[in-house]
Amino acid sequence: MRIRCLALCFAAAFAGAAQNYSGPLPPKADLPYLKHAANLVPTEVLEAKEEKGKKDETTYVIEGAGSSARTPLASPIFLLQEDKLVAAKLALYKLETRNGRREIAFAPRKQPKAIRVELTRLNTGKLFRLEVEESLEPGEYAFSAEGSNQVFCFQVF
Repeated sequence: MRIRCLALCFAAAFAGAAQNYSGPLPPKADLPYLKHAANLVPTEVLEAKEEKGKKDETTYVIEGAGSSARTPLASPIFLLQEDKLVAAKLALYKLETRNGRREIAFAPRKQPKAIRVELTRLNTGKLFRLEVEESLEPGEYAFSAEGSNQVFCFQVF
């Protein structure tokens, strides 16, 4: 009985390590794609510019009022094929639209809270599914990697 239970635990652990996926694959590595049924929509890749504000506040500014990558889904799913970008280091943030641009402010005492995203390995060690764990309000959002100003933007409408 113990051996059978132990074997089932090992089987469950290995099955959870990588899920089978047979849908469309991202055409480019290191770019999150919105998954819309059998279609993949690339997120908008931009560079956020730093602007220093008052009281040690840093605002990251992204040109344009809205992203070209759009989804009607309040809990979107993304696919990412890793190469140089590490999926586990991506954080998702809500952006504010002001004066025709998107921005997010960071200050020593007021840090924006990252939105929770579940990361699942698919098929191989390089393909990942990123699932937003909560419902997103309509608006602008961006994934950002630790230590980089590169952002992957999308809009929930």
